[in-house]
Amino acid sequence: MQRRKALRIGFAILTVYLLLSAVAGIVLAEVILRPGRHRLTAIDRTQAPAWAEDDDAVLSEVNVVSADGTSLQAWELHPEDANGDVVILLHGLRGNRLEMVNYADIFLDHGYSVLMPDSRAHGDSGGNLATYGLIERNDIHLWFQWLQANRHPRCVYGFGESMGAAQLLQALKSEPGFCAVAAECPFSTFRDSAYDWMGEPFHVGPWLGRSVLRPVVESASFYAWARYGFNIDRIAPEDSVAATRVPVLLIHGQSDTTIPVRHSRRIAARNSSVVLWEIPNTGHSNAIDTSPQELETKLLAWFGSHRHSEVNRTANP
Repeated sequence: MQRRKALRIGFAILTVYLLLSAVAGIVLAEVILRPGRHRLTAIDRTQAPAWAEDDDAVLSEVNVVSADGTSLQAWELHPEDANGDVVILLHGLRGNRLEMVNYADIFLDHGYSVLMPDSRAHGDSGGNLATYGLIERNDIHLWFQWLQANRHPRCVYGFGESMGAAQLLQALKSEPGFCAVAAECPFSTFRDSAYDWMGEPFHVGPWLGRSVLRPVVESASFYAWARYGFNIDRIAPEDSVAATRVPVLLIHGQSDTTIPVRHSRRIAARNSSVVLWEIPNTGHSNAIDTSPQELETKLLAWFGSHRHSEVNRTANP
């Protein structure tokens, strides 16, 4: 009798836990897919030309329309002494193009033109869902094509941080024409990152998401697929990097708790040509604060050493 009662209680507790996990998963999926939008303000737009002028550059508003009809917005900045190369700068989650201003300063000061898009569902770009690279990889390919058709650059490079870093790495599958890219704090796979996010509030690492809270992750995954056709297992920067011939520099803070450094280590392990720079005492996408001069030096050296590399790859398959 006691055993039967204990089993009933246990079954009831498990049922309630799974129901709560299902509800929590739905909420989690909606929060992840609709992260919140920070549009540019009137003040931002008023101050932008003056910022560009300080860098001896001209700022233009540009836009492209994706295959699904989404309008994508960006700033293009062209320095007075342009060297013929362009860097596409990709911001992180819940940010917009303004997040990349300090990086733009670095490249503009050295003659690079820059393109600063708002990711879909972010800033002033259209779209209601953020897909962490699943669709955005095609948006980046579209921006690349726009630059080639309208600006005819000598080389196109890419730099992204966090979400933008993961998007950029996935874009290498659909756009192999980058001369080189650099990515700060990317995740290796979306699923593995989801486990980290579940454990982050409790400071316990990914094990909590992989075990006790795994039903929440699985519920969120199923809901995203059933409602939006969003398959999280197709979001895997490490797979794109494993197959690419584009030179890749990974940058990761060793104190990053949002996307731990093991993600970049996993990506690098899939392709022996990838270079990984780990920065001590540095958190998530924080290299520009902890090591600004070294970051500038490494980025410029990385891009400068891979000019016309697409021509070389084509000539030497």
